[in-house]
Amino acid sequence: MSTPVWTWGGKYFGYIDGQNLWSRDGRHVGKISGEEIYNPSGKYIGEVKNENRLLTAINKKGLAGPAFTPQSRRIAVSGFDRTGYGMDPGYEDFPLS
Repeated sequence: MSTPVWTWGGKYFGYIDGQNLWSRDGRHVGKISGEEIYNPSGKYIGEVKNENRLLTAINKKGLAGPAFTPQSRRIAVSGFDRTGYGMDPGYEDFPLS
């Protein structure tokens, strides 16, 4: 079962399936370890917070996790945007690309 996710600013991003983050255009863009998300090269790109929202802790940008080979593209999934949240100091919105 997949779980839809949005950026902290409210943009529909895609979904989580197991420990994998998929973009709305069907790309396998991340692996989730705890709350943290790492891209295929193992670079920290963000985390999952309340209500399935994605954001990036600025002080964690240098973290590295295990690299992985992305799975094949999936069918694109459309979604709707939501109201964004105010950004706390030390964070920035999750990248859409």
